[in-house]
Amino acid sequence: MKFIKSIFIIFFSISLICSAQETPNTTPKKRPDFVLVFTKTEGYRHESISTGVKALRELGRKNNFIVIRTESSEDFTERNLKNYQLVVFLSTTGDVLDAEEEKAFENYINGGGSFLGIHAAADTEYDWNWYGKLVGGYFESHPNNPNVIQASVQLVDGTHSSTKHLPETWVRNDEWYNYKNLNSEVNVTLNLDESSYVGGTNGAQHPIAWYHQVGAGRAYYSGGGHTNESYAENNFIQHLLGAIEWCLNRS
Repeated sequence: MKFIKSIFIIFFSISLICSAQETPNTTPKKRPDFVLVFTKTEGYRHESISTGVKALRELGRKNNFIVIRTESSEDFTERNLKNYQLVVFLSTTGDVLDAEEEKAFENYINGGGSFLGIHAAADTEYDWNWYGKLVGGYFESHPNNPNVIQASVQLVDGTHSSTKHLPETWVRNDEWYNYKNLNSEVNVTLNLDESSYVGGTNGAQHPIAWYHQVGAGRAYYSGGGHTNESYAENNFIQHLLGAIEWCLNRS
C-alpha cells in the first residue's frame, strides 16, 4: 500500500512539473508607442534627414516604439494625430502646415500629445506664434566658414533622461544655432559654451536643449543633428532616446 501511495505521489509531482513547463507566459506585452516623424521642408533641406530617420527607426526597434515617417502635412488632422503618442519635427524648415493643420496640431498637443524638435525644427513656422513657444525659440544665425565646428556643451540638468549619461562638458562637432525669441518658461538641459568657439551671439546663457509642458502635452527641443555623423554618435543618440522617453512619459 505504501508503495502504491509513493508511486502516486511521484506521478502527481511529475504532472505538476510538466504542467508548469507547458504553461505559456500570459504576461501581456506592452503595446508599442507610435511616433510620427515629420520631415517636410520648404527651405533649406538637410542631407542628414534620411540618416536621422534611419537612426530613429533603429531606436524604435530596440525600445518598443514604431516610427512612421511622413513628408505630407495632410497627415496633420485631429483624427490621424490621435494615432500617435509623439510627433517629431526632424529638421523641418519653412512654412510646413496650413492654418487648418496648425489648429489640429495645437489641439493634439494641448490635449496631451508630445512634440520633439530636432535641429532645424527651430527654423520652421516663423509666423506661427504658438509654434514658436512650443519649440522654444527660433533660429537666427549660425557661425560661418565653416558652419560645422567643434564646441563645448555644458551640462545644466544631469537628472533628465536626455542628459543623465552625459559628462559635465560634452565636446562635439555640429552646426550650432544662435536663437531668437527664446521662451523663458522652458527648462534648459544643455547650454552651449560660446567661449569654446567663434560665432555665438546668445552670450553666457545659450541654451541648446530644453523641455517644457504645453497644455496637457510635452515638448522637447535639441539643437544638434545637422550632420550625418551626429546619428552615429552614441552620446547624441542616447540624448535623443532620453528625450523620446520623456516625451512618451516613460521617465
